[in-house]
Amino acid sequence: MLKLLAPFAVAYFLSYHFRTLNTVIGPILREELALSAAEIGFLSSAYFIAFGAAQLPLGILLDRFGARRVESALLLIAAIGAGIFASARTVGMLAFGRAMIGIGVSACLMAALKCFANCAPPERQASLTGWIMTSGSFGALAASTPLDFALRWTDWRAIFLGLAIAALAVAALIFFNAPEQIATEKRESLKTQIDGLREVFFSRNFWRFAPVGLAQVGGFMSVQSLWSSAWLIHVNGHTRSGAAQYIATMSVAMMISYSMIGLLSTRLARRGISTLGLLIGGMSLSLLTLALIITRATDQHYLLWAAFGLFSSCGTMVYPLASACFPPRLSGRASTTVNLLAFTGAFGMQWGMGLIIDLLQERGYTVTQAYQGAFIVLFCGQFFAWVWLIAGGKNDPATKCASL
Repeated sequence: MLKLLAPFAVAYFLSYHFRTLNTVIGPILREELALSAAEIGFLSSAYFIAFGAAQLPLGILLDRFGARRVESALLLIAAIGAGIFASARTVGMLAFGRAMIGIGVSACLMAALKCFANCAPPERQASLTGWIMTSGSFGALAASTPLDFALRWTDWRAIFLGLAIAALAVAALIFFNAPEQIATEKRESLKTQIDGLREVFFSRNFWRFAPVGLAQVGGFMSVQSLWSSAWLIHVNGHTRSGAAQYIATMSVAMMISYSMIGLLSTRLARRGISTLGLLIGGMSLSLLTLALIITRATDQHYLLWAAFGLFSSCGTMVYPLASACFPPRLSGRASTTVNLLAFTGAFGMQWGMGLIIDLLQERGYTVTQAYQGAFIVLFCGQFFAWVWLIAGGKNDPATKCASL
């Protein structure tokens, strides 16, 4: 299993690092380029919209050509995007470079899930998902206090040049070391693959889990990759370095959560605690924690943000749940369609929360009230997704899929 997991784990580490480094670099860019909250939100979210737009063709490519070749090729695009970002002098070029990075790393999780679906038994899927997400949390951790420390010795342009080189190295690692996809069926025609995508989109099973991807997974990504540090700086009054320490705490909590999922999910399933149960329980506690953050019910900021990272991490269980509703030939398309919604939600929330913050401040609300208003919108979206998931209930055919 190590040969199956390791190449994709390194790639997902890099992907998650790219996704979350704006928590530290964002305030620097905002000050250096005099950006508004909406502008920095849009710049950061360019990654998400490009990433999301790549998901549907990516699902077809993964099911047609396999994870190894698709991911290694796309990582070359990420390297080019990081190089463009490092040399950019305008907001437009920065956004373009970040969008190319988003396209380039768009397969890092989905390729892993596709390879797992074809090369590992069903009872190991949740465990492997937990371990791959653990590697991502290491990438998020590296994008907090360690990145802030690195910026004391160099600038953000040098950081991105280094990341461009790293992307090239990981592309080579994937191409030469990742296992080939096990072909279980005859290769489908392009028309048949598109019909399979339509089958996913029109499945009642899929739409039970879709709002979770959109609001829970996407909403958490928007907060983790930008608005968590902004909240800590503008609402709680921390410095950039102080906020980075809090984000590091959240990343460690995520790492613990994903590791526990990797270690215990198979055993829990054997004892009657399903993947669906983990998802619903994690979302419930995540909503409670988010409510405490919004209302500023306690000054225990470390505890709150650690708990938010710990419980929100369970949202990733939506990927194996949605994929399990379909035969292996559709697993890539099912996972990438969920990911499309997740990154659409991340883009919408990241940019939209910036617009809300600017709008409320223009209308005379304080900075704290403006941020609270934006976070309340996030809470409402995630609460709806939680209710929708539970309302699927016993009569929903997705219950069969959720028995994982």
